[in-house]
Amino acid sequence: MSRMVGTISRGVRAPIIRSGDDLVEIVTDSVLEAAKEDGFTIRDRDIIAMTEAIVARAQGNYATVDDIATDVKEKFGGETVGVIFPILSRNRFSVCLRGMAKGAKKIILMLSYPSDEVGNHLVSLDDLDEKGINPYTDVLSLAQYRELFGYSKHRFTGVDYVEYYQNLVRECGAECEVVFANSPKAILKYTKNVLNCDIHTRARTKRLLKAAGAEIVYGMDEIMRAPVNGSGYNENYGLLGSNKATDDQIKLFPRDCQALVDAIQARILEKTGKHVEVMVYGDGAFKDPVGKIWELADPVVSPAYTSGLEGTPSELKLKYLADNDFADLSGDALKEAIKEKIQQKDADLVGNMISEGTTPRRLTDLIGSLCDLTSGSGDKGTPIVFIQGYFDNYTTE
Repeated sequence: MSRMVGTISRGVRAPIIRSGDDLVEIVTDSVLEAAKEDGFTIRDRDIIAMTEAIVARAQGNYATVDDIATDVKEKFGGETVGVIFPILSRNRFSVCLRGMAKGAKKIILMLSYPSDEVGNHLVSLDDLDEKGINPYTDVLSLAQYRELFGYSKHRFTGVDYVEYYQNLVRECGAECEVVFANSPKAILKYTKNVLNCDIHTRARTKRLLKAAGAEIVYGMDEIMRAPVNGSGYNENYGLLGSNKATDDQIKLFPRDCQALVDAIQARILEKTGKHVEVMVYGDGAFKDPVGKIWELADPVVSPAYTSGLEGTPSELKLKYLADNDFADLSGDALKEAIKEKIQQKDADLVGNMISEGTTPRRLTDLIGSLCDLTSGSGDKGTPIVFIQGYFDNYTTE
């Protein structure tokens, strides 16, 4: 008989991770202890995932406001810098902005509107329609923005991010001018030195700025790529993926993660004889339908994973089979026909109608989203996620 339970995602508790901790031992021991306590057995192709936060903490991958300021000043000369397209987040951007402000005399802060890149809204599309504003072409000064939209606050955090960011810059001793635009080229009216803070569109933004005559262009992914005064760093993503640790310090996105996931995979094999898959995950890639916030503020969902997590799902749509190919069958005959179809399916179903409606995303993005939802971002205390049955299908016994 087929197994009645499919995919199971378990949050696994772990000690509070500190710099220098051995994550290979901690993650392995935590999963084995959870299996013993909860009565489950580790199987081949189970998945062990851990948050990027505990990896960065174990690495001691931190930087301070002054470290960021030093790097920004070195790259831009300490004068006026156009800081464009930041996301609206106290956790993700406030400490970074303080570092940028301390490394410059003046910040021209250019905010995208009606929302930032990941869906945090300053105003609504309805507000723009009512005021006759075209976000694709209109560039607004702070005075114009306030006259049109007043002092609106984020619906979930209750923060007026325009005022909040402006005050942060001024508190760090820099002048601040705020403008609103969605074309990166709009900043060039104010300064030719630009630090673009967008995440997933950063390459295009840099290309457009350079083509339009910008003189110095760096992205957040190019700040803190190397240590400053012994600080942490990330050679691939710089400040992208960082989080607030204290008011004066950020935890950077982890680096050199591949050796870690491979070592945990090997240790589990040594301890259990089972070949599991292992990954590090950050923000899941999903969108909140009410707040319109797209969760992915990290540069990637998974910075490292074992080879068995490469690729995309190759799945058949069961309801399509039931309603089309086997519409004349029912009961055990339908069940057996579908099982046979699954067993005979091609490895690559791209473009095949029989897979229409299955999720066309990478495995690591799908699994990372599952992990992010399982572990949460608050006080659950489960930075490790153990997933079973993810690769099962209707034929699995």
